Amino acid sequence: MNRIPEPELMVQPEQIEAYAKADFEEPHSNFIKIFKEKFSDQNIQGMVLDLGCGPGDITFRFAEAFPNTKIHAIDGSSEMINYANIFLSEKPNYQKRIQFVSSRIEEYETDKNHDFIISNSLLHHLPDPMVLWDSVNNLGFETTKVFIMDLLRPESLDEVRMLVEIYAKDEPDILKRDFHRSLLSAFSLSEVEKQIEIAKLDLKVKQVSDRHLIVYGSI
Repeated sequence: MNRIPEPELMVQPEQIEAYAKADFEEPHSNFIKIFKEKFSDQNIQGMVLDLGCGPGDITFRFAEAFPNTKIHAIDGSSEMINYANIFLSEKPNYQKRIQFVSSRIEEYETDKNHDFIISNSLLHHLPDPMVLWDSVNNLGFETTKVFIMDLLRPESLDEVRMLVEIYAKDEPDILKRDFHRSLLSAFSLSEVEKQIEIAKLDLKVKQVSDRHLIVYGSI
């Protein structure tokens, strides 16, 4: 099944509100769990860059799991960043450790050395996937560790419908619609492997669930 790209940014108020309030407990907890497994030999501390942070759920979970980190979290949707900052205002313990920034990743500039670059569900939103890998190259250093999780494109429309029914059955219609579109817009394992090869990144690609893949390692 060929890829059908979806809109890059979430900007519709009802769409953003539904996403910000959605229950992502299972996949987002799994993000932290798999990160810990892949970097079990690392002392997780220092500066973290979260690319495509949305309303910040992964950002907050990462900060909670690894208290010796500071996080710069960026997203191209200013509406998403507004939600993230609202959530941050309710979490005073994180306000000195987390900074949310509205910026497209290809336009983001910083003089910080990033010990880790993380990202969740950004890749499938990008019309050109190399934007993400070029940003990893530009914003990372030789010692930077990378952990990226994203959706994996199913092989058929029937499989797309099945996954939506399994994982979004009780969600609002707008989230079901967006999940369906996101699955169609996701990349296959081999496509991501090719992207990594083109970017000349020494990273591993692995399927970790019926709908997710990860890219991880050191730059």
